[in-house]
Amino acid sequence: MSDVHEFTLALDLRDELSDGEMADLCWHLGFGPQPETLSIVTEFPAMAFDEESDEWISVDRPEALLNQRGPAARVGGAVFSELFRRENPAGWALTSRQELHPDQFDEVGELLCWMATKADANHVNGDGSVTVGFIRFLEQTVPQPLKVSGDEVSWP
Repeated sequence: MSDVHEFTLALDLRDELSDGEMADLCWHLGFGPQPETLSIVTEFPAMAFDEESDEWISVDRPEALLNQRGPAARVGGAVFSELFRRENPAGWALTSRQELHPDQFDEVGELLCWMATKADANHVNGDGSVTVGFIRFLEQTVPQPLKVSGDEVSWP
């Protein structure tokens, strides 16, 4: 048994991303280096063993969140991310298919909440939530819509 989920992001972003936001987004998607200053997801808490103190300590370990590429390890098919410039209306077309473990939900959720604030109006639902894609537990056959409401993601 595994805790892995198939995560599919399909979102159009408005044409208002700053250079810093674009650099962050491209890094998360695997298209560029890690920016010196992170502006979207700014903290990546992790635990590391400190040999000097012989204790586990909290550290910050930034990692690109949607940069998997190639054959999927558990969910079948391929994992990838794509970002294309859109002309009419001006903006960005973003699609990503990844394998996610629940341990990644907090950081990916923070990224999705930011994306929801930049989403085209066609992704906004009547209740103000934003549908950003779909998620499917490895052992299920039907994906569930993944929505962002304010700063909350509808994880399963």
